[in-house]
Amino acid sequence: MKIHEFQAKDILKQFGIPVPQGMVASTSAEAKAAADELGGKVVVKAQIHAGGRGKGGGVKLAGSADEAKKHAEDIIGMQLVTHQTGPEGQKVKQVLIEEATDIDRELYLGIVLDRATSSLTIMASQAGGMDIEQVAEETPEKILKEKIDPGIGLQAFQARRLAFGLGLEGDAFKQGAGFIATLAKAFEATDCSLAEINPLVVTGDNQVVALDAKMNFDDNALYLHKDIQALRDTDEEDPLEVEASEFELNYIKLDGEVGCMVNGAGLAMATIDIIKYAGSSPANFLDVGGGTNVERVRNAFRILISDEDVKAVFINIFGGIVRCDRVAQGVVEALATLDVNVPLIIRLQGTNAEEGAKILDESDLEFTVALELREAAEAIASTVKAA
Repeated sequence: MKIHEFQAKDILKQFGIPVPQGMVASTSAEAKAAADELGGKVVVKAQIHAGGRGKGGGVKLAGSADEAKKHAEDIIGMQLVTHQTGPEGQKVKQVLIEEATDIDRELYLGIVLDRATSSLTIMASQAGGMDIEQVAEETPEKILKEKIDPGIGLQAFQARRLAFGLGLEGDAFKQGAGFIATLAKAFEATDCSLAEINPLVVTGDNQVVALDAKMNFDDNALYLHKDIQALRDTDEEDPLEVEASEFELNYIKLDGEVGCMVNGAGLAMATIDIIKYAGSSPANFLDVGGGTNVERVRNAFRILISDEDVKAVFINIFGGIVRCDRVAQGVVEALATLDVNVPLIIRLQGTNAEEGAKILDESDLEFTVALELREAAEAIASTVKAA
């Protein structure tokens, strides 16, 4: 789950991490009042779940409260397009009014989960204010990394080594090492999947401050953090993904033309790979999970074909805990109530596969049955090409 910048900064403040003073506004009048309270010279920052806001015109410096009001009028309601939103952009509904900071240097600091080593990795760079992906591609030597051993946690010498590598000196060095250690503590305490401070700045008076903040959280751990779960902003998420979560379905929007219903993340990955290998690409994938029943499949199928990009649907189920006859019955009932105008390819293997095939055969549905995965992928590719 993603949250807004101002929400991430509120969490960081709870752990004692220094951030600029700021207030959230959803109208230009609120923005003006906030700027007045903060002394007039402020930064007006669009609040959406995407990076690159400044390049898209979503971050503006104001020298007075009236100027802050004007910037807020321009930003609130705009369809902000960045490299992370895609060409459709994201509508801005609120802005963060934040006191202006005397910036001497901009740095980068981030923590991610490295699945290859089953450990957290802290990344730091003197190339702050830039996309870390660009830095990694063009000047990878500028990125410093430290692995956090899950058994003993971040060690003090690691934090000091990173602070030294960032070129911090004097009080800023001490603050920087403490900042890094505290960010790691906050990451683990809140079950983050990503924490990124870009830029981390050194101010004119040698203070280390989080000028920006991005935090993502492990969905599977949110039940442990009701306060963080309450920060969810569904307006920032894909509507179909939101609807799928209401039925405890895992739905991911992609950019192809084949809708994929599967059970299990491993099968989902294999399905995506084989579809691309056959020359087509997935528009989405929807994992119906292990506890599948007819109602669950019906809702899954309805959500799947609600995607306007879908030109064909591939149902690929391997029955273990999931029973293929329940999947087949759910598909039949769903198609009886939905207007489906795209080809349907079905592959059922495993528990009650014969019963599921019988249910499909006895229905009036038009579909293609495939026994092997490669056969199914080739049928999908030819069907999409014909469409």
